[in-house]
Amino acid sequence: MNRACAPRRRFVLSCFAVAAVAAAALPAASALAQDKYPSRPIKLVVPFAAGGSTDLIARLVSEYAGRELGQSVVVENKGGAGGSLGMEQVARSAPDGYTIGMATVSTHGSNPAVFPKLSYDPIKDFAPITNVVAIPSVFAVHPSVPAKTMQEFIALAKANPGKYSFASPGAGSLGHVNIENFMMLAKIDLLHVPYKGAGLALNDAVAGQVSAITDNLSSTLPHVKSGRLRALAVLGAARSPLLPNVPTYAELGFKDMGDGGWFGIVAPAGTPPAIVARLNAAIHKGMQNPDFKRRVEESGGTLIPNSPEQFRAQMQQAMARYARVAKAANIKLD
Repeated sequence: MNRACAPRRRFVLSCFAVAAVAAAALPAASALAQDKYPSRPIKLVVPFAAGGSTDLIARLVSEYAGRELGQSVVVENKGGAGGSLGMEQVARSAPDGYTIGMATVSTHGSNPAVFPKLSYDPIKDFAPITNVVAIPSVFAVHPSVPAKTMQEFIALAKANPGKYSFASPGAGSLGHVNIENFMMLAKIDLLHVPYKGAGLALNDAVAGQVSAITDNLSSTLPHVKSGRLRALAVLGAARSPLLPNVPTYAELGFKDMGDGGWFGIVAPAGTPPAIVARLNAAIHKGMQNPDFKRRVEESGGTLIPNSPEQFRAQMQQAMARYARVAKAANIKLD
């Protein structure tokens, strides 16, 4: 053996030994970091402007899950592009549990169907944590429309194709896609009037500038109670206790309309399962608080906690349903 080579060989072997020890230590260090999670505030990205239903649910999660986690959960509103900008931010964040986001039936259902160039993959780019709340939407008409029931409205629309209009928050929005679905199922033709936001659409529906609108129950309810709008159908799994006399689409024979809107929590793909489980447990515990439930019910919502696997299945079902509608109605946006 060449003695000159011996020190070099011992050095190489020494390096391999150090590397092996370091590699063995990595899982332990990772587990330790997860055991201490969370050790700093968590950011909860809301992909819509403050003040809406998504923001309301996010702030409830922030308050009550934060108590269970022992850390602040800070809500950050990042609206734009129908929720796509906020979801892209979540998808591109570090998968360490310190950035999570509010997923909705828009961001993980209708958007993938109508935006072929979406900046995120609704399934591959996220780790579902749990669904939180279902809030139904309401199909309502202006009192000037001579229909007291949905059956009467359908008859009017069939007798007058294109005469009656409906407002939506914009082309390709959830409100637009839902009514396109309804028109196909009911075999009627309504005139679509897109607006730049739900608030403007609702204002014109109340003013009678358009015949009908579909919007979240929480937004529509005050106008229904005041008589400025007439509710004809609820898009939800069951009738709303706040509108007990208004049937669901399923009751009217339109089961393919789905179960309505939902609001859940996701993390970036690759987030460790232990952290996902920790967040799931904390959010579910927070949802058990009577005040959390009361505030959700006052907004017309229903608690729907579930497992990450169940939430992923709900996303996939929504994507499949809206993909069929977008294809049939030829709704594609850049």
